[in-house]
Amino acid sequence: MTESPDVAPLLEMVDRYFTLMYDNDVSQFDRVFAPTAQLHGFRDADLRILPVNDYRAMLASAPSPKSKNAPRLQEILLIDVTSPAQALVKVRVRIDLLQYVDYLAFHCINDTWLITAKSFHVERRYEPAAA
Repeated sequence: MTESPDVAPLLEMVDRYFTLMYDNDVSQFDRVFAPTAQLHGFRDADLRILPVNDYRAMLASAPSPKSKNAPRLQEILLIDVTSPAQALVKVRVRIDLLQYVDYLAFHCINDTWLITAKSFHVERRYEPAAA
């Protein structure tokens, strides 16, 4: 019988990802994403491919959901730990008016779980709140 892996450090990193998606605090970005990470997904029927530095710049330049008092929705849908160094986590997260389902590929680099790839899908669009 094999021993179950300790997923607590991985869950901590997923929580850090959720926080980054809500507050856009890019000072924490390197504690979530590996420097070589890539992001892929469809947005408005077009495949978007973003190197991690472009994604960081996008977060830094946009008002955060937190600053807009946007509702926060986040849930872990699946955790698949392949080895002590690799895992896949499927999450649902709302970022302002868009609700995503993300597949986050994690690798444990120097004893720290970091996202090395993100595949995103816009699951739902919310209407802006009436002013």
